[in-house]
Amino acid sequence: MITIHNNERIDYLPNRSLQIIQADDVFSFSIDAVLLAKFVYVPIQKGKIIDLCTGNGVIPLMISTRSKAEITGVELQERLYDMAVRSCKINELVDKIKYIHADINELPKEILGQQYDVVTCNPPYFEKKELSDRNVNPHFQIARHEIYCTLEDVIRTCAKLVRQKGKVALVHRPERLTDIFENMRKFRIEPKRIQFVQPKADKEANIVLIEGIKDGKPGVKCLPSVVIYEDEKTYTKEFQAIYYG
Repeated sequence: MITIHNNERIDYLPNRSLQIIQADDVFSFSIDAVLLAKFVYVPIQKGKIIDLCTGNGVIPLMISTRSKAEITGVELQERLYDMAVRSCKINELVDKIKYIHADINELPKEILGQQYDVVTCNPPYFEKKELSDRNVNPHFQIARHEIYCTLEDVIRTCAKLVRQKGKVALVHRPERLTDIFENMRKFRIEPKRIQFVQPKADKEANIVLIEGIKDGKPGVKCLPSVVIYEDEKTYTKEFQAIYYG
């Protein structure tokens, strides 16, 4: 029997085929994670995939519906790691997905000794210097701000784990795009696909999805932008197809 702690609940993922444990005072998955899980190219039949900064494990769960590869999630916060492990058990995916409680800057040998076909990450978006309110929930601080890992740490670790010609996929904020490209090239990840996401058709993009290849050839493809909302409450048909499909 799976234990559900105070303030936790069990929700369905968008396609309603899997369930996930969440808690508003710790972490709930966002549109960003769903978009990344749907955007990244993954091996269908076999291979190894690792998701860094996995939170409550939403990206490995969603990727498991698209791939038969072995999937690993890495999470620093113990509470979130525990939620991910229990969600995996609820969905009877313990033979397919495993979660590691670790800092991405101090990964165990069992991870560092592997080469992965795909590395994904939904990292903290904001630099530590932007952390102005010290009374904010510490779980949110760690998830949103570069307290324990910087963007450079994330991309360096991705490059260390991915195999030659393997893929690295990130979701981030467009204002960090120059930093992302500079760091990807620094660590031999060549940007190959990019897609912007707009909250509405008349609004600037506030999410960007990037996929690169380890030692890939130069040349990036910019995909059509995705618009999330038709109006204040209604998803566009395009986004519904991505989100629920």
